[in-house]
Amino acid sequence: MLDVGSGGGKATIAAAQAVAPTGAAIGADISTQLTELAIRRATEAGVDNVSFRVADMQVDDIGAGPYDAVMSQFGVMFFDEPVVAFANIHAHLAPEGRMAFACWQTNDCNPWFIGTALAGIVPPPPPPEPGKSPTGPFALGDHERTQHILESAGFANVRRTPHDLIVELPQDAVVDAAQLRFLGVPRDQMPTATAAVNAHLAQFESAPGVAKFPLAFQVFRATAR
Repeated sequence: MLDVGSGGGKATIAAAQAVAPTGAAIGADISTQLTELAIRRATEAGVDNVSFRVADMQVDDIGAGPYDAVMSQFGVMFFDEPVVAFANIHAHLAPEGRMAFACWQTNDCNPWFIGTALAGIVPPPPPPEPGKSPTGPFALGDHERTQHILESAGFANVRRTPHDLIVELPQDAVVDAAQLRFLGVPRDQMPTATAAVNAHLAQFESAPGVAKFPLAFQVFRATAR
């Protein structure tokens, strides 16, 4: 099986363990650093039926296919040509091969997201180039649009299951200074951004230093035609 957007590899390693001893899993991710982390984790865990590739699944051919199944854990929301990307994923699957992925529901279903708190501090993203689509964590939040994307890419029998959870976590689990920098907060605006984020997250506080966050995500399943 193929894991798209495998990141640090934990889900890919779990998949490899699930299909052992006769199956194998390959993880593909655009980040070299995360792929190196995934390789180290697999080596430390002693899992030898898993491998990882640095690749852009929007355009790259991973090889070693066709695959029986494709999975992704919050790794498919960042394609700027989603139909092209899912068509490429489809091309990696055997006939009747299965795909399942998790992604967020819409932004308004996930009030923990700090983007609204950073409005006016972080410049808005530029509009996508002609022919491109906006990317980001909620890019596939509209389930009807996502179903249309998958069907346009060649998938059939598209099913969607929504999930809503309340999780109790340390209040700083959602964001830290490194993420604020990654999101584009200028260095001289860090105190302002930190205060704005803390004020936003205070609404979820359930005890000192602890918060209950409502998480709304969805799982899509589909079959290759």
